[in-house]
Amino acid sequence: MADPHDWVKAKSVQKLKELQPDLFDRFLEFEQAVYEPGHLSTKVKELIAVAVTHVTQCEACTALHTRNAKMAGATDAEIAEAVFVAMALRAGAAIGHFKTTAATIDRTHE
Repeated sequence: MADPHDWVKAKSVQKLKELQPDLFDRFLEFEQAVYEPGHLSTKVKELIAVAVTHVTQCEACTALHTRNAKMAGATDAEIAEAVFVAMALRAGAAIGHFKTTAATIDRTHE
């Protein structure tokens, strides 16, 4: 399987590195540190990342973190469950935003 950090080889990413090499290197160091096992295992962190990337809707990130989760030992069922967590949170956000709609509906009936 390919290196899960292949994304750094993309032309656009290389351009970013060229323009801001110090910040780019710091970002890579930070990212690598985040996924190291700590209180949470790498697998759990990658499952969180899978859910978050579904919410942020970054296709490349979803592919990367799904692959990383599999490499860290996540099962297809665990990945699917993480996606359902993301779905529930997106739906919850829609419910939370209903207050604006509800306020408008209430005003139209005054």
